[in-house]
Amino acid sequence: MLIFKAFILLIIFSVSSFLGLNLSKKYSSRVKELKEIKSALNMFEEKIKFTYETIPDVFFEISQNTSETISKIFEEASYNMKMMSAGLAWEKAIDESNTKLTKEDKETLKGLAKMLGKTDLDGQVSEIRLVQKFLDTKLQDAELEKNKNEKLYKTLGITCGLAIVIVLI
Repeated sequence: MLIFKAFILLIIFSVSSFLGLNLSKKYSSRVKELKEIKSALNMFEEKIKFTYETIPDVFFEISQNTSETISKIFEEASYNMKMMSAGLAWEKAIDESNTKLTKEDKETLKGLAKMLGKTDLDGQVSEIRLVQKFLDTKLQDAELEKNKNEKLYKTLGITCGLAIVIVLI
């Protein structure tokens, strides 16, 4: 009976700690995804400035060179551009993405859709740079949020687990 009780308490502590760690990962994932998107947009800017590839081709190439989560956004946008305008395809890909980005982050990224494929090269480059500047601000906010909340959730998960175990003993 004592072994069974110890096993149950260990499971309760483990689940609580896991939940705390899992909640804390969303903050570091957001920072990582914002950096990836910023890097992908930089790649997009360079590609459209120095090559004559179409936007869907550039997006597909970017999807091959980024992490899985961000890759899906660019791949989906590239695929959707065959059936709709570049701006609508980008917005749809952002909306349907399964990322840790906040609603504000997604709205910032959707800002790129306004000029995507509608203006000349200089207009698109300036729009990309504008979105990158907004992403810089979002990245700073995400870093601060990560530093503040990541440790909090880890500690909270472990502490709650210990508190439940102590109460049940």
